[in-house]
Amino acid sequence: MAKITPKDNFLKIVRGGHPEYVPYFTMMGEGYLGEVADVILNPGVFGETHMMDGGHDMWGVPYKATEGTANATMPDTRVTILPDIEDWRKVVRYPQVPKPEEIDWEKQYQKDLRDFHVDRTQSAVKTTPSFSPFQQLINMMGFTEGLMALYTDPEEVSSMLHYMVDFLEPYFNKYIDVYKPDLWYLVDDSCAKEAPFFSPETYRQIFKPIYERLAKPANDREIPIIFHICGRFEPFLDDMMDFGVTIVEPTQETNDILAMKEKYKGRLGIIGGWDWGNRIPPNYPEYDEEALRQGVRDTIDKYAPGGGYGFFSWPISYDNDPVLPEIKRIIRDEAHWYGRKVYGYKD
Repeated sequence: MAKITPKDNFLKIVRGGHPEYVPYFTMMGEGYLGEVADVILNPGVFGETHMMDGGHDMWGVPYKATEGTANATMPDTRVTILPDIEDWRKVVRYPQVPKPEEIDWEKQYQKDLRDFHVDRTQSAVKTTPSFSPFQQLINMMGFTEGLMALYTDPEEVSSMLHYMVDFLEPYFNKYIDVYKPDLWYLVDDSCAKEAPFFSPETYRQIFKPIYERLAKPANDREIPIIFHICGRFEPFLDDMMDFGVTIVEPTQETNDILAMKEKYKGRLGIIGGWDWGNRIPPNYPEYDEEALRQGVRDTIDKYAPGGGYGFFSWPISYDNDPVLPEIKRIIRDEAHWYGRKVYGYKD
């Protein structure tokens, strides 16, 4: 039997299917031993610079890199571009970019393939609608004012978010047909470690209609939907399934993952179950390699039976931590080889 590609093996977990070995989810495309199961491929047309220190997203939110974020750029909390939700019509302006019908999408697609170094025969492509409604609200208003706006002015929040999707919708309805992604990638971190930031009622009233619009192009084309959502998102999961989610990640350990696997068996693939925050060695930067490897094995043993599972880890630390690269290598090495052993796969 021919060796299965990382892409094909990864896509087997859509809707809880059984892979030939436990796939390693890569999110941004950082693989191991030349094996990259999945990559993000987004059209570079919106003029965003927030991946750079001092840049902005398409809606004008400034971003800043700090040592505390391991030099990753995050919204600059010193700046609030929307202090009052009632003023959103004065503040929110559509990005000044070419109209969707003016863009040569095939040319853009070929450029993005080169820029992202994508081999579509080996890696599944995740393409996004480029909008995270809750995060965008918080990025513009800050956590306190954003959460207060959800409580005091939900209609205004909803109107603003739909206005922003009105702008983006013609774009992603164009490029989804050219990029033909293997997965449609929705991203929105609306939960803390132990609970969501707001109630299921608020989710259904404000955010679910937005997600339904973002999901529609994939559902219309029968493209599986993968959703990135950190924290304890279980209270939202039935609603997520309603608008077509077929894989969730990173599925942190505060969720009852075994119960989720049982409840949604045959309908949902689950990625995660291994949280660095729960496993930082007590004397870090000292660490025990065997303990790290055993933690990976224990996680795979717990969640891999029956399929529908992929492993993922994202250890982070301060910028230029000399230990972290080796810790990442150890974790990925164990996940790579033990993930094959658990199902008896032979390369």
